[in-house]
Amino acid sequence: MQFKTQLREAEDNWEKNLKTKISHLETENSVLKAKINQLENEAKEMKDEAKQMKDEVKKMKDDLQRKSDQKEKDDQKTKDEIQSLRTRIQQLESGDLIRQQDTIKQNQKNEKIEENMKHLIHKTEDLENRSRRDNLRIIGLPEDHDKRKSLDIILQEIIKENCSEILEQEGKVEIDRIHRSLPVLNPQLTIPRNVIAKFKNYQIKEKILQAAKKKSFRYQGTTVRITQDLAASTLKKRKAWNTIFWKARELGLQPRINYPVKLTIFLQGKVWSFNKIEEFQEFVKKRPDLNRKFDVQVQNSRESSKALCKEREHKAKEE
Repeated sequence: MQFKTQLREAEDNWEKNLKTKISHLETENSVLKAKINQLENEAKEMKDEAKQMKDEVKKMKDDLQRKSDQKEKDDQKTKDEIQSLRTRIQQLESGDLIRQQDTIKQNQKNEKIEENMKHLIHKTEDLENRSRRDNLRIIGLPEDHDKRKSLDIILQEIIKENCSEILEQEGKVEIDRIHRSLPVLNPQLTIPRNVIAKFKNYQIKEKILQAAKKKSFRYQGTTVRITQDLAASTLKKRKAWNTIFWKARELGLQPRINYPVKLTIFLQGKVWSFNKIEEFQEFVKKRPDLNRKFDVQVQNSRESSKALCKEREHKAKEE
């Protein structure tokens, strides 16, 4: 009896332990299932993340490829532009070289034209001077004389008063024409207009001119100057010598202006000729004594020389 009781108790204990173990197993199974579900969810999430990362990597790869392609295009475009600029620079350099050559040729042509123009101007001036070779210019003759008698008669009287021997030799001096240098009297002018006289006989004109170089001519108490009539351009060039001419005369160098615009002076028993002012200046610089005398003379007679030159320039006023 006791054995049965013990057996029953043993069976009850065993059943009780079995149920407990089954309960523990079921609990563990539930935990395992929960963990499995969790792992599956995590795996799914990781798979989604991996897919997202793969998509992002693909997108980045595509972006990099697109940027690389664009960079290659930009690089090629830059290379093409550089090549185009080099070609353009070569064209410009070639064009500039051609223009420089054309400029040199044009300058040579211009220089040739300028030389021809100077030659033609010189020829024209020489021809005009030659056309005036029979003319004399009378400077300083008051215009009130014109109201009382003709210029032709006045000229005959000037010749008679100052070089009567010419009238004695030639008789009446024949004048082709004679007139004042300006057609209309300008009341604002303070000096009389020059008188231009054209002689029919060149030799007589030269005799009168030589006589006028030897002494001052006068007419009814007024000093008048008789000079060769020249072209206005020649007179202008001669006028440039005025300051040097009068300074040289004050220094006793016996200056003369020869045709057309050559200055001559007499120094140390020799005649020196100068075609340009620069030549005369170089000549003076090489002679300290003359240069010093010239400078001293300029300082001592600055005001008087200015007044004298101004007066003489007015008297020599060109046509």
